[in-house]
Amino acid sequence: MSQSDQGGLRTLQKKWTTFLKARMICHSPENNLIFNVVNDVFILKLREPVIYGVFTSHLNNVGMSAVCSYSLSTVEDVFTKGKYMQSATVEQAHTKWVQFNGEIPKPRPGACINNEAKAMNYTSSLNLPDKTLQFVKDHPLMDDSVAPIGKRPKLVHQNVTYTQIVVDQVTALDGNTYDVMFISTDKGMLHKAVSHDMDMRIIEEIVLFPDHQAIQTLLLSDKQAKRYIYAGSSTEVVQTPVAFCEKLASCAECILTRDPYCAWHKGKNSCVNILAESNTDRLLIQSLNGDSSHCPDSADKGIRESMRYKVKAGSTVELKCSYKSNLASVFWTFNDETLKINPPKYLLQSTLIIFNVTEWDAGTYRCCSQEAVKDKLISQVVMKHDLEIERTPLPLTSTTQSTTQREEPIEITRIYTAPKKTTKTSTTQAVTQLVDVTQLNNKVTPTISTMEVFSSVADVGVGKALYLSNTNDCSLLIILVIVFFFLFFLLLTYNCYKGFLPATCLKYRDALLHSKKKTPLNLKDCEQGVKETLVEKVCPENQCGGAQKAPHDTGYETEPDCGNGNITHKEDETTTETEKDQPFDVKCEIKYADSDGD
Repeated sequence: MSQSDQGGLRTLQKKWTTFLKARMICHSPENNLIFNVVNDVFILKLREPVIYGVFTSHLNNVGMSAVCSYSLSTVEDVFTKGKYMQSATVEQAHTKWVQFNGEIPKPRPGACINNEAKAMNYTSSLNLPDKTLQFVKDHPLMDDSVAPIGKRPKLVHQNVTYTQIVVDQVTALDGNTYDVMFISTDKGMLHKAVSHDMDMRIIEEIVLFPDHQAIQTLLLSDKQAKRYIYAGSSTEVVQTPVAFCEKLASCAECILTRDPYCAWHKGKNSCVNILAESNTDRLLIQSLNGDSSHCPDSADKGIRESMRYKVKAGSTVELKCSYKSNLASVFWTFNDETLKINPPKYLLQSTLIIFNVTEWDAGTYRCCSQEAVKDKLISQVVMKHDLEIERTPLPLTSTTQSTTQREEPIEITRIYTAPKKTTKTSTTQAVTQLVDVTQLNNKVTPTISTMEVFSSVADVGVGKALYLSNTNDCSLLIILVIVFFFLFFLLLTYNCYKGFLPATCLKYRDALLHSKKKTPLNLKDCEQGVKETLVEKVCPENQCGGAQKAPHDTGYETEPDCGNGNITHKEDETTTETEKDQPFDVKCEIKYADSDGD
């Protein structure tokens, strides 16, 4: 759009007459992914302005962000020389935008009032003809798209969502100008990326908001000497410098950051910001390809300090390591060999912890940082730790009195390397000062201003680390096994008794219990009703005496008679009881069951 756009006289009154839209392509050929959501745009104002855009994908499961740059001249060519699009109805239901191949009116629709329009006596958008204005109203889209510089994104990062971007330019010591991008994330982080040899890489990651607030605003100050980045969230604003050169303690560390703002000053023996120094200073060392061979401390590059430990066997030692680069990885060496992290050695982030120290653990430990520079890995030693086992003499034992041994704290000695210049050679010599921390009566009195006492290592004696030592006593394991088998046998016995075992196991159960006889089926109850209908009960003796009612004559000779004066004999009672215990059809004659006797 044009700033001098005043709208049309009759058509597009109080509306933009230069409003046109074109697609900006941000496509990653490696992933075949199109980033079509623009989060922020920054225009780097140069002789040839460059537009930087932060893009994400509309696919939420991708989780990738990209940065693409566009030349302003390419954007202008699309609007001034590109073709237009028009809407077309497909199958009377769907509207589709297709390329317009008809005649384009003059002056060019959507263009600013340039020399060509002024030559046609059009000095303002109010003077434009209705044909041109109506064409802009019907054709607001351009058919041509804007391609990024290099036909690919400058940077693609995974598992992050970029929100804002600002770009700065800095001239390095090699005379080249580099674009430095500061990109914020939705987690309160700030990524610093540098373009070098057609390759954009992230050289630093800064935590601006520890509570992971999304950065909504990003601003770069215009001061030449000290430049700052201002980041704002929904609740606060943070100011941060563009570089943290003073925090890089060694020349190798200063070079490996590959930060165009930073250089190593041999006179000051520190890493400085080149914006505050003179670029013509010959004492400055800078290499954006990560070559640290020109550093004066290349023989021992990276080592900021050394630690010496004197501990007792069985104690615990904590070896710390701190490095500045977030792109580097840490590994440890032991006596110039790569250390394998196995128990009782554990690695907690960059700190090495050794439990139950033995004589085999004594030696020199080095913490090394490793970083990929182009196609090679650059390693440097960050810290060195010397571990020594204290040899305590055996106490003299007595038969009458026992000797009590007091636990002593771990002795820690820190070695500082202070550079000292000589008049004969330009190289730097390291003068080592050894400060012993142990004093009489276990009291520490500082005698030198550079001495420090560290108590980060816990006072652990042999007795306190016995739980970490290996033992061959298996009594506890044996007890647990016995208890397990006892409970298993008890459970098996209960299930065998209840008959809850499978059919295969029940066979063995029957074999073990073969002496137990099966209970015969009791058919007495099921046949009692039939017996009572065929055989009458014998009257008890207490019911046969006295005046009894004459029984009904049924005509059966086998029926006992209790009312005719006959006395029942014991043989008959025995026979009757025996018959009751047997089924009715055992001794019963069929001919008397359903018919009268002869």
